Amino acid sequence: MASLLQGFIRRRSSQCPEALLLRCPSGLLWTAPHGAVNENSLKRLSVYLENLQKPGLKSLKPTQLTFHVRETDQNSSDGQEPVNTCGFRVVSFTLHTRDLLSTVLHVLNSCSLSVEHIQNVSSNVQPPEQAKRRPDRPIKWDKTYYTFTGFKDPEGDLQQASRLETTLTSWLDNNGESAVKRLESSLPLRKELDRLKEGLSHQLQLTDIRWQRGWGVAHRCSQLHSLSRLTQQNMETLKNAKGCTIIFADRSGMSAVGHVMLGTMDVHHHWTTLFERLPHYLDLQRRLALLEEQISQLLGGIQVVCTEDLQPALTLEEHYSLLDAFRGRLLRHRRPVHPRSLRGLQMVLDSDRCAPSLHELGHFNIPVLCDPASLQGFILAKAQEARESLRRKEELKAIEKELMRASTEHFSLAKFYKEPSVSSKQMAACCKRLLERSLPCLQGMRLCVSHFYSVTQDGDLCIPWNWKDGGAMK
Repeated sequence: MASLLQGFIRRRSSQCPEALLLRCPSGLLWTAPHGAVNENSLKRLSVYLENLQKPGLKSLKPTQLTFHVRETDQNSSDGQEPVNTCGFRVVSFTLHTRDLLSTVLHVLNSCSLSVEHIQNVSSNVQPPEQAKRRPDRPIKWDKTYYTFTGFKDPEGDLQQASRLETTLTSWLDNNGESAVKRLESSLPLRKELDRLKEGLSHQLQLTDIRWQRGWGVAHRCSQLHSLSRLTQQNMETLKNAKGCTIIFADRSGMSAVGHVMLGTMDVHHHWTTLFERLPHYLDLQRRLALLEEQISQLLGGIQVVCTEDLQPALTLEEHYSLLDAFRGRLLRHRRPVHPRSLRGLQMVLDSDRCAPSLHELGHFNIPVLCDPASLQGFILAKAQEARESLRRKEELKAIEKELMRASTEHFSLAKFYKEPSVSSKQMAACCKRLLERSLPCLQGMRLCVSHFYSVTQDGDLCIPWNWKDGGAMK
């Protein structure tokens, strides 16, 4: 429904012929000067729609949108909205709806677009109260019923599946050979990837080049080749990235932790524009650091942090906006706090949560719109628990690092790593149990600890952290 809505607005906001045509990555034609306004509003609309569909959503910030819509006889504004010389009128409205259907209808109505097709779809959706009710509990038949009728016993199937549950050794026996073949096939591309990464890092004087997602080696090589071609076309502009970390991600911009994000679906024009704006981003980083320091002083020395693992998609602008709004609330409702009473503690600003909470890793999740007075009391009450959690986190990280080193040496692994969603505690438990096993088939392989079994297209073996093997963990 969201993509259908965006398609309607794009078609109705196609610009006047005098304007310069630009081609966006989706393949749709946009034109200046109104194209940038429409594109920006569509991005904000997309984020709003995605947030609406998040489970457990309790609060959503009102979002103002502006579109330039072509004036036609069907959507005449009757003089209520200004129409420019190219035949476009400016439509501005604020989203504050709490469900997807109401939001879509609100946007379409605001832009004077037809909602008939949406209403037809919604009318065919059966309300929950009219849906057929299922029995409150499943019917459990006696074993003789299945013997007599010949039907399958679901409970018996479940027991059989449990007996045949995948174990680490059986899975490695079944998949080890194919993983070796894939790994050997990927070796030339891996060498090419290392060469490209090292060359670009040296040429642009980068700190690092990373990827936000687990794309394959061929995909990563293609992205580096694209960046390499851009350096040949516009080297002077790319020099602005000196000292930065480049991350290939879902969208272009600068991350909240200061990394340059290159959207893999964007074209060179968007990347070039980003590199041209890097001096502006560096200035914004300095202002953001001042905001963090001011908030820390207002809250007794607590450190404001932004973690890449927990907030990988947060941009620098979004983080600055959160900090600025939070500081404003603190200044309006602040209470005196001892300047160093909360030093050593950490907090992460959150736009979705409705109440402050203490994360198991020791940092506080603080909603921007929380009450400052009750917040200070909550942090003070949980301060000791937070300090102990932070201490345990550092201890677990040290244990995890040592166990990963030992496992790499014990099995002679080419690489040993984990997915970000696997905690240090889970990784440590996995390594301890691995070190108790003799697994010669892992020699020279690339092993990833995850939540499921799989072999990647490039030959990496992925195993769940809580793998089972005979009498092992159940």
